[in-house]
Amino acid sequence: MHSPSPTTAIVRSVPGLHVLVLLLAWWVAPGWGATFSLPTDGSNLVGRLQVVTADAHNTLLDIARHYDLGYDEITRANPGMSVWLPGEGTPVVVPTEFILPPQPWVGIVVNIPQRRLYYFPRHKANEAATVVTFPIGIARPGWPTPLGSTRIIAKYKDPAWIVPKDIQAEHRRQGEANFPDYFPPGPNNPMGMLALETGFSQIFIHGTNRPWGVGMEVSHGCVHLYPENAAYLFPKVPAGTPVRIINKPVLVGYRKHQLYLSVSTPVGEYPGDQDSLLMRTIDAISQSRSQDWPTIDWDRVRQVVDAKRIVPIPVNIGAPSLDSLIASIKPEHYGYEPYGIEANDASPPDAPH
Repeated sequence: MHSPSPTTAIVRSVPGLHVLVLLLAWWVAPGWGATFSLPTDGSNLVGRLQVVTADAHNTLLDIARHYDLGYDEITRANPGMSVWLPGEGTPVVVPTEFILPPQPWVGIVVNIPQRRLYYFPRHKANEAATVVTFPIGIARPGWPTPLGSTRIIAKYKDPAWIVPKDIQAEHRRQGEANFPDYFPPGPNNPMGMLALETGFSQIFIHGTNRPWGVGMEVSHGCVHLYPENAAYLFPKVPAGTPVRIINKPVLVGYRKHQLYLSVSTPVGEYPGDQDSLLMRTIDAISQSRSQDWPTIDWDRVRQVVDAKRIVPIPVNIGAPSLDSLIASIKPEHYGYEPYGIEANDASPPDAPH
C-alpha cells in the first residue's frame, strides 16, 4: 500500500458533528470485495457455500475477514464453535452465499438485519452486470439508522471527528470519564480513514478503527466497513449514488427450481420488529411467490425461522438439508497468516490476506 500525501485541508460541518477533511492523493487499493455477476435467469442468489479446515493459529474472525464476512455471519454459521480457538482441522462453514435484497438493484443497498451492504455498479454496455457485497457493523440499541432512500452527498478522506455531545454523555455514563471529545485523522479515528456521507443527517458509511466489530451492533447509526472494504468502495462510488437502507430480516430466494430462505435476527428498533418472525416469513413468501415455485416444506420453514438461519436454506419439499449440503462440500485447508493486532486499526492491510 502506498502512503497518501496531504495536499490541502477543508473544514466540513454538519449539525452536531464537525469533520476536518484532509484531501489526500489516493493510494493503490488491493482488489478487495466479494464481486458476483448478477443472475440473468430470474434467480436472486449469488455466491456459494464453502467449508474450510482451520489451523491452530487462526480465529473464526480471521477466517471471516478473509472471506468478507462479519462476526454475526461466521458465528451463526458455526453455532457452538469457539471464536478464538476453532481447533486444528475443524471444519468451518463459510457462508458466502447470499440472497440479494429486493429490487431495484441500483447504487448502494444496506440491509440492516442482514448486516450487509450491496453495491450495484452502473452497468456498462457489453459487460455483465455485477454486485459487490460487504459485511457491515450496524447501530447499537437506541441509535437506529434511518430507513429509506437517500444519496451519497459527499466523500471524505482522513476525516477527523469532534464527538457529538450526546455520544460523549453516553460514554461518560458508561464510566469512560476520559473519553476524548476529538479524534484527529489517522488509524485511531473511529470514523476510519474514509467516509461516504449520506443525505441522512450525521449518517456515514465509513471505515472503522475496530474492524473486529464488523458484523456487530457497534455504531451510533453509521454503517461500518472493514478498512480494506472502505478502500475498495470509496473510489468507485461517486457523489449522487443512490442509497437505500432497508429492514429485511427475512429474504426469499429462488434458483434452479429450489426455494431458499434466509432469516436474520430482527434488530428491534423498527416498526414491525416485535411481530412474529414466523408470520413475517409467511408474508414474505406469499409476496414473493410465483406460479412455477416448488411445493414448500412448511416444517422446514419453521425450523429455519426458529434457528434464525442466515445461511440460505432450501425449503421446498425434497430439497437437501443444510447438513447434507455441508457434507457434500470438500473442505479446503485455510492456511493464511492471522491478521494480528496490527490489523486492528483504521488502516487497510497491506495486501489481500
